[in-house]
Amino acid sequence: MDKRKMLPKRPRMDASRMGPIANGPMQTRPLVALLDGRDCSIEMPILKDVATVAFCDAQSTSEIHEKVLNEAVGALMWHTIILTKEDLEKFKTLRIIVRIGSGVDNIDVKAAGELGIAVCNVPGYGVEEVADTTLCLILNLYRRTYWLANMVREGKKFTGPEQVREAAQGCARIRGDTLGIVGLGRIGSAVALRAKAFGFNVIFYDPYLPDGIEKSLGLTRVYTLQDLLFQSDCVSLHCTLNEHNHHLINEYTIKQMRPGAFLVNTARGGLVDDEALSAALKQGRIRAAALDVHENEPFNVFTGPLKEAPNLLCTPHAAFYSDASCTELREMAASEIRRAIVGRIPDSLRNCVNKEYFLNTGYPEGVNGGFYSSGALPVQQAHSTTTHEVPHSVAAAAAAASAAAVVPGIPQHLVSTPPISTPDPSNHHSTKAESSEAVH
Repeated sequence: MDKRKMLPKRPRMDASRMGPIANGPMQTRPLVALLDGRDCSIEMPILKDVATVAFCDAQSTSEIHEKVLNEAVGALMWHTIILTKEDLEKFKTLRIIVRIGSGVDNIDVKAAGELGIAVCNVPGYGVEEVADTTLCLILNLYRRTYWLANMVREGKKFTGPEQVREAAQGCARIRGDTLGIVGLGRIGSAVALRAKAFGFNVIFYDPYLPDGIEKSLGLTRVYTLQDLLFQSDCVSLHCTLNEHNHHLINEYTIKQMRPGAFLVNTARGGLVDDEALSAALKQGRIRAAALDVHENEPFNVFTGPLKEAPNLLCTPHAAFYSDASCTELREMAASEIRRAIVGRIPDSLRNCVNKEYFLNTGYPEGVNGGFYSSGALPVQQAHSTTTHEVPHSVAAAAAAASAAAVVPGIPQHLVSTPPISTPDPSNHHSTKAESSEAVH
């Protein structure tokens, strides 16, 4: 008996419920595109049995292949591409975007919701890494480790205590100083707990948290940003970037800081006005600053208002990174795409950030007409410690591989195709039998 006849019929999509998306019929295997990257080796084991995966390696939508714009139902993206309303309207069938990270300020989430596109992020990854990096930067500012190490590398000789005192001028004692945290979310809380171990008196400002959270963490709460800036010897930013807090640290708020205070930013570059910070560093109003994020990235030390600023430590938006956190991040992002494909939008999604902007654009059958949820293929939870299964029968596996490999309009070498044979369960991250090629 032909096994294809045993599959349940796909219910017709109700055009009246499709909202502003005027699409043709869905393919059996939806297309998922990594917009601004080229490595899909971690995403493939999670998505290969339910989707065709391609990558674009684009810096803007003008560089994205027409096939992706016309047929991709899912998109993964880092922070290097921006999707405005005009950009989103170029996608004809897109229904979910997953930001590989926590911030979504490079996506117009309101416009996406009105277009029936769910926007998701990965808020739980890299908390430990960013918190550890923040403490590392704070310690560098207090102990001037970065500058002292550079002096040694440049050949400076320290022949006695006078030379050490001259080179280490500005090193400060941590215990008893006040660390002010702006935004006590996951990372802000982790930083606060770490800072207490070093002897900091920790205060925080976060108008969105309920009363009492300060008691559970043993912290001191202030209720205005002005109070936090006035009381803090070191200010660390851990809030999201939105239209209300752009350039939160500016000429006016810097004047509210204690003279000689430190500033650390591992959140979003747009929170700090670079011109105001540069002037404050040159005047000594701020003793030193450490920035992992910048308003214009990649950061160029030779251009911009900070190019001659003294006592400035900059890193390349890398606080989130460790081998473990990057793998976890990409698995969690791919798993959210998988939930959209095999389930319902937005009900099956764990971290949809724009539900409130959805119009009457519900998708009761998911993004693929209920094909997977009806049992045509096994639906398994994707997790970093479990093997991601492929269809059980060889015939089903061959059919899945064939469906993934045939992408009309895109040459065969430009898509990621899964292997027909079942991969080694002991190594589901193996890339030997899988490839990810560019869609330009």
